Amino acid sequence: MRILVATAVPVERDAVARAFEGTAASVDVLAVGVGPARAAARTAAALAAASYGLVVSAGIAGGFLPHAPVGSLVVADEITAADLGAETADGFLPVTELGFGTVTHRPPEALVRDAVAATGGLAGAVLTVSTVTGTAARAALLRERHPSALAEAMEGFGVAEAAGAHGVPVLEVRAVSNPVGPRDRAAWRIGDALSALTAGFGKLVPVLESWKQHD
Repeated sequence: MRILVATAVPVERDAVARAFEGTAASVDVLAVGVGPARAAARTAAALAAASYGLVVSAGIAGGFLPHAPVGSLVVADEITAADLGAETADGFLPVTELGFGTVTHRPPEALVRDAVAATGGLAGAVLTVSTVTGTAARAALLRERHPSALAEAMEGFGVAEAAGAHGVPVLEVRAVSNPVGPRDRAAWRIGDALSALTAGFGKLVPVLESWKQHD
């Protein structure tokens, strides 16, 4: 099975690609850009150009403390667009409650279970946002709306939309580099998160090589 791994930026691409060096896995690792729109467009173009059996959105992310501490690996059991909708006097309404669209993609349950078992990662929702959270109040609000959320990133939903349009299952794997909330750059551990990403994908290789969709 040929696998497409989509990251936002080249440094994430290279971290994932290192895990596949010396393996027989049939995988293409592409940096598809930052944000859901560009990620969707570039992933869709890749899927139109070649045949893949699985798409994986991967990279670093913010983690919701204390549930997903810095350095942990998160495997999405739900990929949700957290800010796709409308603000109203009564609060936020997702686009689905406005009567159209979708806001959530769910990776295959068996693949999530196998990925968590292999990596020791955490299973939970990964939220996709177009504007990264920068306050504690916003972080708390997102967790209130999405109680199972473990991480926040900017590309997963776009990648999942492209995969869904092509009928290809999707998975999202994120290594936590910083807490979701106030943007304290001194607390970021990007290098450690990239190392965790490489290590996590190293453990995922046999899972991805042997997986066949059945749920």
